Amino acid sequence: MSAPVKVGPGQGRAFLGVLGRDLAVTGKEFGSFISQVLMQPFFLLFVFGVVLGQLGYVTPGYAQLLLPGLLALNAFFVAVQATAIPLVIDFSYTKEIEDRLLAPLSTRLVAVEKIVFGASRGLFGSLVMIPVGYIVLDEVNWVLSGLPFAAVLLVLGSLAGGAAGLVLGTLVSPRKINVVFALVITPLLFTGSTQFPFLQLENLRWFQVICALNPITYVSEGLRGALTPAVPHLPGWLCLLALVASCLLFGAVGIQGFVRRALD
Repeated sequence: MSAPVKVGPGQGRAFLGVLGRDLAVTGKEFGSFISQVLMQPFFLLFVFGVVLGQLGYVTPGYAQLLLPGLLALNAFFVAVQATAIPLVIDFSYTKEIEDRLLAPLSTRLVAVEKIVFGASRGLFGSLVMIPVGYIVLDEVNWVLSGLPFAAVLLVLGSLAGGAAGLVLGTLVSPRKINVVFALVITPLLFTGSTQFPFLQLENLRWFQVICALNPITYVSEGLRGALTPAVPHLPGWLCLLALVASCLLFGAVGIQGFVRRALD
């Protein structure tokens, strides 16, 4: 009589186990994580929404326009950093990625787990900006009926950021990561329509075209349409379509790069 065959955990169970481990590590580093995700957007919100408003350099309603943009900014950038930087370290120095590849998961699912983990951090980093905005700003008037659509946009924006981080983390060498972040992240920061409405760039058509290539634009514009519809914004369906396309494009390129690096 043959020995019974041991059946390992299913792919889904293994996926959740690896993801849970990464989230547990984040919990242990919660203090440093919170300080990283809040520092830059807090000062942007305080300076542009409070200081410049009290000095009369921006209109009183500017903070209403700015807060959704900063939510979009955090959702995307925190996800990019949470995915790209650990991957560069894992592939080049610690080789910790080899432990993940030994898990009962396909290589592609390991890559997907990296995207989902980065997106979860990006989503959390965006959500914690909401109470900060209510505390820092004098008045925040959101259309509460738009919250479900806003949640969908934040999830898609975080996933797009995680997928973009996978691309950077697998295609960039550790010696060039600082240069790439400066050349890629800084332009993304200022072309994502986080500080201004996209539709009001008609007199700067060349800059509007550049902003249209930035996925953050569609998170910012979609959030404004959902939460502050009085502000000029792009149609919600267009924002959803652009974000889904960004997730698929960055995801395909990033997963392919991850598989190639893993097999090297």
